[in-house]
Amino acid sequence: MKQYLDLLKCILKKGEKKENRTGIGTTSIFGYQMRFDLLQGFPLLTTKKVSFKFIAHELLWFLRGDTNIKYLVDNDVTIWNEWAYQVYLEENNLSKKFKRYSEEWKAELKVFVNKIKESEEFAKKWGELGPIYGKQWVRWENKEGEEINQIQNIVDLINSDPSSRRIIVSGWNVGEIQELIKNHHHAPPPCHTLFHFIVINNKLSCQLYQRSADAFLGVPFNIASYALLTKMLAQVCKLEAGEFIHTFGDVHIYNNHLEQVNLQLNREPKLLPEVKLNSKITSIFDFKYQDFELIDYNPYPAIKGDVAV
Repeated sequence: MKQYLDLLKCILKKGEKKENRTGIGTTSIFGYQMRFDLLQGFPLLTTKKVSFKFIAHELLWFLRGDTNIKYLVDNDVTIWNEWAYQVYLEENNLSKKFKRYSEEWKAELKVFVNKIKESEEFAKKWGELGPIYGKQWVRWENKEGEEINQIQNIVDLINSDPSSRRIIVSGWNVGEIQELIKNHHHAPPPCHTLFHFIVINNKLSCQLYQRSADAFLGVPFNIASYALLTKMLAQVCKLEAGEFIHTFGDVHIYNNHLEQVNLQLNREPKLLPEVKLNSKITSIFDFKYQDFELIDYNPYPAIKGDVAV
């Protein structure tokens, strides 16, 4: 994963200091691209341990069209908890009571997550994140209120016209984003805004445009997630997986991640693992977590960092 380490080095060398909505400053660059040949191994970071379980379950959650964290919580996936939790605190006038990331804040977060897991009613009220990825991928609404399954549409297009240059999924639903901002919802508008597939020489490749990217915490997940999605789509469309191309708008390192980034840059990348899919699965919507097998993943230990909400 030299490509990823080169990205970190570029941000540190050429980046500019910027403030942002989270209150945690960043070092940022605008415009960058990485390429990964999926025939050369599965691009799961080795310079720190990254949870494949979290990546796979999040992707399956998106493909379900789900926008409530209960599925993730039930599978012990924590990556979206803080977004729903922050809304809960603010709506209940608790945000000033608990200093963010304090021990009290973390203890209350555990209570919140347990309530999501134990109570369908509580989860329905406080686990919903609004019209984020799953909604836009699988349940995009047109002006007549009809739902469009963009994922099914691209499968159909790959199968019917693999030469097409229109095999695109957009997460950037302008009307719903404006409504989300107006209602002060705290899950951000989709960061990975658009992804585009192409078929060349019987290989399916994917290019993602990501408007905003947390280089330390988010980008390793994004790389692996879209690589996995490309492999899944290639299988159900009877193609090989080709390249994953990751194109960024604003890609940044948060100030509270600088120490962790420098630690990671002192580690030499190891051989990439492989991911094996259950060959019996023929529909993109039929995959379960048990249909993925991660092989020969031997990373360095995990490096913790707080997410900027």
